[in-house]
Amino acid sequence: MTDGLAAVLWDMDGTLVDSEKLWDVALYECAEWLGGTLSTEQRLTLVGSNMDATAGFLLTVTGHEPTAAAVAETGAWIRDRTANLFADELPWRPGAREALTAVRRAGVPSALVTSTERSLTELALDTIGREFFDVTVCGDEVDGLNKPHPEPYLRAARLLGADPARCVAVEDSPPGAASAAAAGCVVLVVPNDVSVEAGPRRVFRTSLTGVDADTLRALV
Repeated sequence: MTDGLAAVLWDMDGTLVDSEKLWDVALYECAEWLGGTLSTEQRLTLVGSNMDATAGFLLTVTGHEPTAAAVAETGAWIRDRTANLFADELPWRPGAREALTAVRRAGVPSALVTSTERSLTELALDTIGREFFDVTVCGDEVDGLNKPHPEPYLRAARLLGADPARCVAVEDSPPGAASAAAAGCVVLVVPNDVSVEAGPRRVFRTSLTGVDADTLRALV
């Protein structure tokens, strides 16, 4: 493209769909399954985290040794419970569907960049719509280099053949915003469950309502 905006890179949980509320259910229930509890403050630290890190954290706070086997077993429990929850229609974040539609109609390439694993992402895409994205990058496809590492966004840009500096990433969480900024993207931050600190290459909005290709183009 010649107008400066090469691509839009979208986070999923908490950004496009309000699925963090469903993760709440799975994580609180998993802590009980492990014989402990998860506080609200502890839960908020997991927003934007990947499965292995989440499972290891739950094991630790419930008094278990986070061995590889225990992390795998706990991750499987979370994965199965979340899959049941994701099987129903996911609630959209305000303005998200309209923003996706507007960007698609403008012909701007898009990628979905999520810490959620492929199997659960595919369930979510039943609600969101695969047609909005040229590529998708999931949390189990980045060789363990999950957000806040820049690799998820760098990989999406590579797959699209786009310069990260000409991409706008749309995020809601501190790890996601850090990942996108470190990759060199401009980050449109729409906080949801947790606040995100201001920083270089970060622009803030209260929602995606009214966001279209021109809005994002102006950021680069």
